Amino acid sequence: MTDAPDLLLDGTHAVLTPEYVEFRFTLAGLYSRFLAWLLDAVLVLTLTLALLSGLNLVMVAFPGFASALGIVLYFLMDWGYGIALETAWSGQTVGKKVMGLRVIQRSGVRIGFYHAALRNLARPVDRLPLLYMVGGLSALLSGSQQRLGDMLAGTLVVRERRLKAPSAIGVPAGEGLLADPLFVSRVKRLGTEARELVLSAVLRREELRMEARLRLFSALGAKLQELLAMEKPAHLSDEKWTLLVAAALLPDAGARAAARPPRAA
Repeated sequence: MTDAPDLLLDGTHAVLTPEYVEFRFTLAGLYSRFLAWLLDAVLVLTLTLALLSGLNLVMVAFPGFASALGIVLYFLMDWGYGIALETAWSGQTVGKKVMGLRVIQRSGVRIGFYHAALRNLARPVDRLPLLYMVGGLSALLSGSQQRLGDMLAGTLVVRERRLKAPSAIGVPAGEGLLADPLFVSRVKRLGTEARELVLSAVLRREELRMEARLRLFSALGAKLQELLAMEKPAHLSDEKWTLLVAAALLPDAGARAAARPPRAA
């Protein structure tokens, strides 16, 4: 009963993949974003004061210069904090992590340094005249809850989805392939984007219509054969093949491969 009001309040953003599979993201509302910002602001202020406390000698000798230095340090910490954490944590700061929020591109993929820098450098404008009134107004008027910095960077703030890994990832059919060190080692070498695509498809597959599900895993199955330089076993469907790749990405996959007895010569 609580999901419907949240969806109406926060809104959703749909992304259509090249395989015509639609993924929906729940947009973060102003209230949760404000709380995340408030926590981040307290952390930035605390870090700035801690840094200034180490400059006591300068503050005593040059009080006017110390005040100006404190303002400069605050803005540097404020910008640097957001840019650094959102780049390193794939769109999250401490405040966003606590509130279960994440910044993504409009295409649904993770943001990089360029996007984090643009949206954070625009904060002084969004804050005008105080407490993000300009940013809040633009978020209310934009249909995607975007403040000016998000519009400039092409980003969105969404709610993290708490998806439980299906049992098929942990114990899929084809355990023998998971015990193959060659298969596991090649899967472990997959790039970040390929890993995210595989895990996202597997975790959300139950939400897809059958036609879209078949198209998605058909394309994924062919792509994984290319990336792994391995042919899919004939008895496995494209979806089972992708499930095995997802299972091999889990931490215990390497242990299963290492525990496999050597083949007889």
